[in-house]
Amino acid sequence: MKASTFVYPWDVIGDPGAPDRIAGLGVEQVTLAAAYHSTRALTPRHPRHRVVTAEHAAVLYPVGDRWAGRGLRPYPAGGWAPGDAFGEAARALAGAGLDVHAWVVLAHNSRLGAEHPHTSVVNAYGDRYPWAPCIAQPGTRAYLVDLAAEAAVRPGANGVELESLGWYGLQHLHAHDKTGGVGLGDAGQYLMALCFCPACRAGYGEQGLDADVLAAAVRDALEPLWRGEADDAQGWAGVEKLLGEETAAATRAWREDRARTLQETAVRAVRAAASDGFQVLLHADPVTHHVGANPGVDPAHILSVADGVVVPCAGGPGLLTPFAEHRREGTVLAANLGVVSGMGGSPGTLAADAARAKEHGATELRLYHAGLASDGDLASVREALAAR
Repeated sequence: MKASTFVYPWDVIGDPGAPDRIAGLGVEQVTLAAAYHSTRALTPRHPRHRVVTAEHAAVLYPVGDRWAGRGLRPYPAGGWAPGDAFGEAARALAGAGLDVHAWVVLAHNSRLGAEHPHTSVVNAYGDRYPWAPCIAQPGTRAYLVDLAAEAAVRPGANGVELESLGWYGLQHLHAHDKTGGVGLGDAGQYLMALCFCPACRAGYGEQGLDADVLAAAVRDALEPLWRGEADDAQGWAGVEKLLGEETAAATRAWREDRARTLQETAVRAVRAAASDGFQVLLHADPVTHHVGANPGVDPAHILSVADGVVVPCAGGPGLLTPFAEHRREGTVLAANLGVVSGMGGSPGTLAADAARAKEHGATELRLYHAGLASDGDLASVREALAAR
C-alpha cells in the first residue's frame, strides 16, 4: 500500500536534511499542511528550533485576492510560517522525489470564532464554541468553500485532504482543557454538539421542531449525565432514548443535510479550481452523527462525491469496513495510523496494524506525523515500511 506522512511546513523550512529524511522513511507521499488550526508543536530534529507555536488558525501561503473586502477571510500565518511556507516546503519535498498533497483544515478556527462570535456553534445552554464555525450559516459555508478551493490547489500540490469539513462539537482540546470531568458518552457529546444559532434554530423549524422546546429537552436530557448518572444506551440509540426517536431524527436530518451539501459544494469548488487528475479526499467517520476533525458521513454518498476518505484507525480498523462496502475502482481508503508513541501512537506495531487495515479494505496508509515523531519512532516506521 502507498504510504503518506503528515508534515508541517516548519518541519522542512530551515532544515536541509528534512526532505531526504522523510523520503527515507519509505513513504511515497507527504500530506503537507496548507491551512491549519492553532497548535504548539515539537520539532525534535530541526537545527534552529525545538518548539513552534502557531498562535492562531492560518493559511500557510499568501492570502489570495478573492478575499478583498470580505468580512470572513483566512488569516495569514505569523513568524511560524511566513510568506509562502507551503510552497517553499512543497518544492523541497518534491525535490526529494515525494508526491505532495495539501492538508486543509476547515471548520476548526478559534480566531474566527473570537473575532466573529456570531459564526460559532451555540449549544443548548447558550455557550458558544469559538473553535467550531457553524456550517449551517450561509456566510460561513461560503467562506469554507472558497477556503477549500484556494488552499487545496496550491502550486506543487497534486491532491488535497480536507479535514473538519463538517460539524465540530465539544470534544476539542482547547488550551489547558478541563472538560473531561464528566463522562458524556457518545449520546451526550451529540447533544452538546447541537447548535442553536439563528440559522440552526430556523433549520429545526423546517424539520417541525420548536427550537426553544428542543433546547429545553436537550438540557433536561443532559441533567442526569451532569450528576454522573451514566446511561447504558450509547450510540444513536442513546440519543433516541434521551430525546425521543422523532425529535432525534429531526435534528439529525437538519444536520446531515447541512453537512452533505457543504461537502458536495466544497468538493465541486476544488475540482473547478484544480487540473484534471487532482485527487480530493475527506477525513471522515462512517457514523453520520459524529462530529470533529473526522466528521460523520454516509459512506455511499461521500464516495460518490470525493475520490476517497482518510479514516481514523487508532482504535482499530473497524471504521474502514463501511467505506469498503461502497468502494469502487480507484477509490482511496486511507487508514490513518499514529506513529508518535508519546502521543498514543504505536510505531512498533505499524506493520501489523497496516496488515489489519488492508484486510478491512484500506488501499493506502496515512502516518501521523513525521515531524512530531522521535528518532526511535521514525526508525520503527522505516522498518515497517521496508517490510511491505
